[in-house]
Amino acid sequence: MELSNLQPAVGSTKNKTRIGRGAGSGKGGTSTRGHKGAKSRSGYSRKIGFEGGQMPLQRRLPKFGFKNINRVEYKAINISDIENLAVAKNLEKVGIEELRAAGYINRKQLVKILANGAITRKVAVEANAFSAAAQQAIEAAGGSINKV
Repeated sequence: MELSNLQPAVGSTKNKTRIGRGAGSGKGGTSTRGHKGAKSRSGYSRKIGFEGGQMPLQRRLPKFGFKNINRVEYKAINISDIENLAVAKNLEKVGIEELRAAGYINRKQLVKILANGAITRKVAVEANAFSAAAQQAIEAAGGSINKV
Protein backbone atom coordinates (compact mmCIF):
# COMPACT_ATOMS: atom_id res chain seq x y z
CA MET A 1 0.00 0.00 0.00
CA GLU A 2 1.26 3.44 -0.96
CA LEU A 3 -0.09 6.98 -0.79
CA SER A 4 -0.79 6.92 -4.52
CA ASN A 5 -3.29 4.04 -4.32
CA LEU A 6 -5.23 4.85 -1.12
CA GLN A 7 -9.03 4.77 -1.46
CA PRO A 8 -11.89 5.24 0.99
CA ALA A 9 -13.54 2.10 2.36
CA VAL A 10 -16.28 0.59 0.20
CA GLY A 11 -19.67 2.19 1.01
CA SER A 12 -18.21 5.05 3.08
CA THR A 13 -18.71 7.69 0.37
CA LYS A 14 -21.82 8.56 -1.57
CA ASN A 15 -22.46 10.76 -4.61
CA LYS A 16 -24.29 14.03 -3.93
CA THR A 17 -27.90 14.11 -5.16
CA ARG A 18 -27.92 16.20 -8.37
CA ILE A 19 -31.22 18.08 -8.49
CA GLY A 20 -32.68 19.80 -11.54
CA ARG A 21 -31.24 17.32 -14.05
CA GLY A 22 -34.43 16.23 -15.82
CA ALA A 23 -37.50 14.10 -15.14
CA GLY A 24 -35.57 10.80 -15.31
CA SER A 25 -33.44 11.73 -12.29
CA GLY A 26 -36.45 11.75 -9.97
CA LYS A 27 -35.40 15.21 -8.79
CA GLY A 28 -36.25 17.23 -11.91
CA GLY A 29 -39.25 19.50 -12.44
CA THR A 30 -39.54 21.63 -9.33
CA SER A 31 -36.15 20.39 -8.10
CA THR A 32 -37.41 19.60 -4.56
CA ARG A 33 -38.58 23.18 -4.03
CA GLY A 34 -42.33 22.52 -4.23
CA HIS A 35 -44.74 24.73 -6.21
CA LYS A 36 -44.71 28.55 -6.22
CA GLY A 37 -43.97 30.77 -3.24
CA ALA A 38 -40.86 32.71 -2.28
CA LYS A 39 -38.86 29.61 -1.32
CA SER A 40 -39.21 28.17 -4.83
CA ARG A 41 -37.68 31.26 -6.48
CA SER A 42 -34.04 31.92 -7.12
CA GLY A 43 -32.56 34.71 -5.02
CA TYR A 44 -34.80 34.02 -2.01
CA SER A 45 -33.11 34.52 1.35
CA ARG A 46 -35.08 34.14 4.56
CA LYS A 47 -35.13 37.25 6.76
CA ILE A 48 -33.72 36.83 10.28
CA GLY A 49 -36.61 36.18 12.67
CA PHE A 50 -39.13 35.48 9.88
CA GLU A 51 -41.62 32.81 10.95
CA GLY A 52 -43.57 32.22 7.76
CA GLY A 53 -45.96 35.12 8.27
CA GLN A 54 -46.72 34.22 11.90
CA MET A 55 -46.12 37.15 14.27
CA PRO A 56 -42.41 36.83 15.10
CA LEU A 57 -41.31 36.14 18.67
CA GLN A 58 -39.54 39.48 19.10
CA ARG A 59 -42.80 41.28 18.20
CA ARG A 60 -44.99 39.07 20.42
CA LEU A 61 -43.00 39.82 23.57
CA PRO A 62 -43.56 43.11 25.43
CA LYS A 63 -40.89 45.80 25.63
CA PHE A 64 -39.41 46.33 29.08
CA GLY A 65 -36.56 48.09 30.90
CA PHE A 66 -34.08 50.62 29.60
CA LYS A 67 -30.32 51.06 29.26
CA ASN A 68 -28.91 53.90 31.34
CA ILE A 69 -26.44 55.69 29.06
CA ASN A 70 -24.67 57.20 32.10
CA ARG A 71 -23.96 53.83 33.78
CA VAL A 72 -20.40 53.41 35.04
CA GLU A 73 -19.18 49.80 35.01
CA TYR A 74 -16.62 48.80 37.67
CA LYS A 75 -14.56 45.64 38.02
CA ALA A 76 -15.15 44.38 41.58
CA ILE A 77 -12.02 43.47 43.57
CA ASN A 78 -12.40 42.06 47.10
CA ILE A 79 -10.15 43.12 50.00
CA SER A 80 -9.18 39.45 50.33
CA ASP A 81 -7.65 39.73 46.82
CA ILE A 82 -5.80 42.89 47.90
CA GLU A 83 -4.49 41.01 50.97
CA ASN A 84 -3.36 38.02 48.87
CA LEU A 85 -1.61 40.26 46.33
CA ALA A 86 0.13 42.29 49.07
CA VAL A 87 1.34 39.10 50.79
CA ALA A 88 2.48 37.38 47.58
CA LYS A 89 4.39 40.37 46.20
CA ASN A 90 5.28 41.94 49.60
CA LEU A 91 3.65 45.27 48.68
CA GLU A 92 3.02 48.34 50.85
CA LYS A 93 0.83 49.97 48.16
CA VAL A 94 -1.68 48.19 45.92
CA GLY A 95 -2.89 50.37 43.07
CA ILE A 96 -4.39 50.03 39.63
CA GLU A 97 -0.99 49.32 38.04
CA GLU A 98 -0.29 46.47 40.49
CA LEU A 99 -3.72 44.95 39.86
CA ARG A 100 -3.17 45.23 36.11
CA ALA A 101 0.27 43.58 36.35
CA ALA A 102 -1.21 40.74 38.45
CA GLY A 103 -3.93 40.14 35.80
CA TYR A 104 -6.95 41.18 37.88
CA ILE A 105 -8.00 43.90 35.41
CA ASN A 106 -7.28 45.05 31.88
CA ARG A 107 -6.16 48.55 30.96
CA LYS A 108 -9.63 50.00 30.32
CA GLN A 109 -11.43 48.73 33.44
CA LEU A 110 -12.35 50.90 36.43
CA VAL A 111 -11.86 49.29 39.83
CA LYS A 112 -14.15 49.20 42.87
CA ILE A 113 -12.90 47.66 46.11
CA LEU A 114 -15.49 45.57 47.99
CA ALA A 115 -15.39 44.32 51.59
CA ASN A 116 -15.57 40.57 50.91
CA GLY A 117 -12.94 38.77 53.00
CA ALA A 118 -10.56 40.21 55.57
CA ILE A 119 -7.46 42.39 55.50
CA THR A 120 -4.78 42.32 58.19
CA ARG A 121 -1.84 44.16 56.59
CA LYS A 122 -1.28 47.90 56.57
CA VAL A 123 -1.72 48.62 52.85
CA ALA A 124 -2.25 51.83 50.91
CA VAL A 125 -4.96 51.03 48.37
CA GLU A 126 -5.59 53.05 45.21
CA ALA A 127 -8.79 52.52 43.18
CA ASN A 128 -11.59 54.34 41.35
CA ALA A 129 -14.23 53.57 44.02
CA PHE A 130 -14.61 51.90 47.43
CA SER A 131 -17.59 50.44 49.24
CA ALA A 132 -18.14 51.99 52.68
CA ALA A 133 -17.43 48.65 54.42
CA ALA A 134 -14.22 48.13 52.43
CA GLN A 135 -13.03 51.63 53.31
CA GLN A 136 -13.65 50.96 57.03
CA ALA A 137 -11.89 47.57 56.89
CA ILE A 138 -8.77 48.98 55.19
CA GLU A 139 -8.53 51.92 57.60
CA ALA A 140 -9.16 49.62 60.62
CA ALA A 141 -6.14 47.52 59.54
CA GLY A 142 -4.02 50.70 59.54
CA GLY A 143 -4.03 51.19 55.78
CA SER A 144 -5.11 54.17 53.71
CA ILE A 145 -7.28 54.66 50.64
CA ASN A 146 -6.81 56.89 47.62
CA LYS A 147 -9.60 57.48 45.11
CA VAL A 148 -8.22 58.00 41.60
